[in-house]
Amino acid sequence: MYLDEFREYCLSKPGVTESTPFGPDTLVFKVMNKMFAVTGIDEFEYVNLKCDPERAVELREQWAGVKPGWHMNKQHWNSVFTDGSVPDKMILELTDHSYDLIVAGLPKKLKAELDSISEDK
Repeated sequence: MYLDEFREYCLSKPGVTESTPFGPDTLVFKVMNKMFAVTGIDEFEYVNLKCDPERAVELREQWAGVKPGWHMNKQHWNSVFTDGSVPDKMILELTDHSYDLIVAGLPKKLKAELDSISEDK
């Protein structure tokens, strides 16, 4: 998978923005101002994705290319490598899971705002 494909996929989701709050080398995708994906810009070697803690452990056991989240809370975040050790389809599924976890945790007001954005798309 290439960064431009991943970026396009993330930005196609309702309420998603991108920024570089940690410096020019790190790209962060947020939904309603909450992070759900973090990756390098110059080197798209892996992407950090939020994950249900039990599923995070299962994924690490199942895939050699899934590791505890680099520079993240390792209970809730995985680093998913983009070198082919994890299929692109699975990376996108895990991106959806991360996005969905963040959306599920949003306050009602932000969920309503996101719903209105979704209807506009």
